[in-house]
Amino acid sequence: MRKLPTIALVLAAVGGAALYFVPGWNVAPAEGSYRTAKAERGEIVATVSATGTINPTTTVIVGSQLSGQVVEILADYNSEVKAGQVVARLNQDQIRARLDAARADLAQMRAQRLVSEGQIEKVKAETEKARAAQVDMEAQVTRNEALLADTDRIFKRQNDLRTRGFAADAAVDTARATRDAQEAALASARAQVNSAKAAIVGLAADLQVAQANLAAVTAQGQQREAAVRQIEVDLSNSEIKSPVNGVIVQRNVELGATVAASLQAPVLFLIADDLSRMEIAANIDETDIGRIKTGQRATFTVNAFPGRNFDGVVKQVRLGSQNVQNVVIYTTIISIENPRRELLPGMTANLRVETERRDDVVRIPNAALRWRPPSLAEQPIGAAGPAGAPAGPQRRASGGNSGEFLEAIKTEIKPGADQLREIEAAFADMRKSFMAGAGDGDAGARRERILAAHRELEQRIAGILTPEQKSAFDEIVKRQATGAGQRATQSGRVFIVGRNGEPQGVTIRIGATDGGSTEVVAGLDAGAEVIVGGAARPGAAPQRGPRLGF
Repeated sequence: MRKLPTIALVLAAVGGAALYFVPGWNVAPAEGSYRTAKAERGEIVATVSATGTINPTTTVIVGSQLSGQVVEILADYNSEVKAGQVVARLNQDQIRARLDAARADLAQMRAQRLVSEGQIEKVKAETEKARAAQVDMEAQVTRNEALLADTDRIFKRQNDLRTRGFAADAAVDTARATRDAQEAALASARAQVNSAKAAIVGLAADLQVAQANLAAVTAQGQQREAAVRQIEVDLSNSEIKSPVNGVIVQRNVELGATVAASLQAPVLFLIADDLSRMEIAANIDETDIGRIKTGQRATFTVNAFPGRNFDGVVKQVRLGSQNVQNVVIYTTIISIENPRRELLPGMTANLRVETERRDDVVRIPNAALRWRPPSLAEQPIGAAGPAGAPAGPQRRASGGNSGEFLEAIKTEIKPGADQLREIEAAFADMRKSFMAGAGDGDAGARRERILAAHRELEQRIAGILTPEQKSAFDEIVKRQATGAGQRATQSGRVFIVGRNGEPQGVTIRIGATDGGSTEVVAGLDAGAEVIVGGAARPGAAPQRGPRLGF
C-alpha cells in the first residue's frame, strides 16, 4: 500500500515530461513574446546639435600707425581698460624735434603775413593820397579855366579898345601875357591831374602785388599749420590708446621693442569688448539650417565645467556658406550672457538648439515606429505593403497617401471579404486613372484631377460600407484631411497586440521627434500599448528538450 503514492508521483512526472516534449505544447503565448511601451503624454523637444567657439561680441585690434621704440607699457593681460586710456607709448624725441621746427616755420610765415598785410595798408594809404592830390589838381584845373576865361575877356576888351584908339599897346600886351600865363597854368594843372591818375593806377597794381604776396604767404602759413597738425597727430599716435572699454586678452609687444609700421599696422593688443556678453559661432550643416531661426533657445556645455548647462539665444544665421570637406555649413551666431565671466574666449561649446517644442502631447518611443512583425521584418520601412500600399511615411501631392488610406480602412473598419475586394478594386481603378493622365496638363490641373479622383474614391467606398462602418470611415477621412491641413506631419505605422495575441497595425500621424520619442498627432490615444520589440524571428522553430527513449 505504501508503493501507491510513489507510483502516482512517477506517473505524474512522466506525464508532465510527455506533455513538455509533445510538439506545440511548449510554445509560449504570442502576447507574452512582445515588449510593449505605453503611449503617454509629455513634452517633445526637437534639437539640432552643433559645436562652436565662444568669442567676445566685439574684438578690437589695437595697433600702431607709427614706427618707433616702445618706451612704456601701461597695460598687461586681463587688464580692464577704458576708452581713450593709454596702454603703451613710443619714443617721442624725434617727433617733438620735428614739431618744434614746424612751429618755428609757422611763426615765420605768420610774420611774413604781417609784413604783407602792412605793405597792403601802405599801398592803400598812398592810393588815398594820390586820389586826394587828383581831386586838388582837378580843382586847380577848374580855377585855372575860370581865370583863363577872365583873362581872355580882358585881352579881347583891351584889344578892342586899342582898335578904337582908347587903349595903349602896353595894356593890350599885358592882357595877352596874363592870358597866356593862365593857359600855361591850366595846362600844368591838367598834367598834374593826369599824373595823379597814373599814380593811382600804379598804386592799384602795387596793391594787387601786395595782395598776391599776402595770399602766397597765407597759403604757406596754412601748409605750415597742416605740418604742425600732422606732427601733433603723430605725437598723439605715439601714445597707444584703447578705443573701447574692455579687457586685454592678448599683448604682442614688449618693452624696448621696435615697432615697424611701414607696410601694415602691427597688432600690439587685442581687446575684448565687454566679456559679460559673448557669442558662439556655431557651424550648422545644410540639412539642419532650415530649422534654425532667430530667437530660438539654445543650451550648451563646455569642457571646463562638466555637468553644467548654459543658455543662449540664436542671434543671427549668416547667409554666407562654407564648404568643409564637401559638406556645406552655415555659421550661426548664438548670443550668451556671461555675468560671472567664467566662460572664456576660445572655449569649445557643445550646442543643442531647440528648434521645436511640443508640450503635453501624446508620444511613443521611436522603437515602436521601427518595429515590424516577423512576417514583415525583411520588408524595408516605406516599401509597398498589401495591395501596393506604402508602409512608410510618404506624402503625395493630393495631401494624403492612398496606401495609408487603404491600410486605415482595413485595420479600423475591418471590411468583409467581398467589401475588401470592391474597395481594392476602387483603389486600383483610381491608380489606373492616375497613370493614364499622369503627364496631362500643368501641375495645378493635375492636382485638381487628383483631388477629384480622391473625392470620387471616397464616395465609391462609402457606397460599399454599411451605416455602422460609414461612421468610422468618416473619421478616417476627417483625420486624413486634418493631417494634410495642419502643420507638417508624416504618416507612421505602429503595431499593438490584438485580441488574438497577433500584432495589429495602426496608421498614425507623427510630428516632432527628439531622437528618443516621437509626437503622435493623430491615430493613437494616450495609454495605448505599442509594440517596441520581441517576437521570434520568422522561420525559427520552437526550442524543444531531448525526446524520451520510449
